[in-house]
Amino acid sequence: MANPIVASERLERVLADHRETPYLALDPQVAAERYDRLAAAFAPARMLYAVKACPEPSVLAALVARGSGFDVASHQEIRLCLDAGADPALIQHGNPVRGPGDAAAAYALGVRRFVTDSAEDVADLAVNAPGARVLVRLMVADAGSATPFFGKFGALPQEAVRLLGAVRAAGLTAAGVTFHAGSQQRMPGTYADAVTLALRVAGEAGLRRPELDLGGGWPVPYREAVAGSEEFAAAVDGAVSAAVTGGHVDGADLLLEPGRALVAEAGVLRSRVLRVSRRPGVDHRRWVYLDVGRYQGLAETEGEAIGYPLRAPGRTGAPGPVVLAGPTCDGDDVIYRRTPCALPLDLRAGDLVDLLHTGAYTSSYASVGFNGFGPLPVVVATLKE
Repeated sequence: MANPIVASERLERVLADHRETPYLALDPQVAAERYDRLAAAFAPARMLYAVKACPEPSVLAALVARGSGFDVASHQEIRLCLDAGADPALIQHGNPVRGPGDAAAAYALGVRRFVTDSAEDVADLAVNAPGARVLVRLMVADAGSATPFFGKFGALPQEAVRLLGAVRAAGLTAAGVTFHAGSQQRMPGTYADAVTLALRVAGEAGLRRPELDLGGGWPVPYREAVAGSEEFAAAVDGAVSAAVTGGHVDGADLLLEPGRALVAEAGVLRSRVLRVSRRPGVDHRRWVYLDVGRYQGLAETEGEAIGYPLRAPGRTGAPGPVVLAGPTCDGDDVIYRRTPCALPLDLRAGDLVDLLHTGAYTSSYASVGFNGFGPLPVVVATLKE
């Protein structure tokens, strides 16, 4: 079986040394390299790593060393960043769904940057985060994304203008506008359209040079090629230039919140085959059951939104189609039924199957023990390995 996708040498050494499955092999150096690539494409934009993608301390430390900022969603994520050496001035509390006391707790730890999308939250920030810099989250289209964000977060344009005024009236600093164009967003034009709308909103609110946080969603080449960072940067730059030429703003200071784009390719999820079954009358394909599934870190296979590349180390036979499923007694724990998957015809119980590009949204999504299957272990590659 051909395996054109390979992991870093450090990851391959981890995989060679550890036998008990399942686990996520993680290489923080890959995340640091992807950081450098994205930062160069969008320079001089500031980078705020989306901690939710992979909150492993080794990854956070590697990005702190690169000078990264961090986008966090909870008190625990703030603590993780600070423990990794992050400057609180470079931490942004980006989750506008904050509970009572959350803003005050973040402020007490030195966080002075917040994202909001409601009048209720602005009132809370005025009391519990006095003088903070606040960005208003705008609802934008997310066509082209694998996981849409439309609806739960963000204010419509006129409400966003009003909220920026409310932020200012509350004694807070109305820093600018942010948005999220959907996760695994493959269309540079969707970002360009969002930038155009965001800068019109900022201009209507009287911000001549706003901060413009482009959010996350930057794509990864899982099974198909995606546009490069430079193409996305060019689309954004074009939209900013048009907004300036049109008189909406005098310029914009850009920020990014990459998560998946930094850590996806830093991970390989190694699993083992529990059973290979023929299911007469149910499916013409073999069913391959792994010791990892939807509840042990593969949440992004819900709806088969993300199609991870597969390989079967140690097997070189001709491939044949399979349905891939997880180990639990849950009917939803089927990883790929529609997504075409091929594994060697000689695959047997006990064989290894690797899911590549799984550094993002796997270990952080795993349950604490559904059906008795524990959280996904993480094995970190080091420079010495």
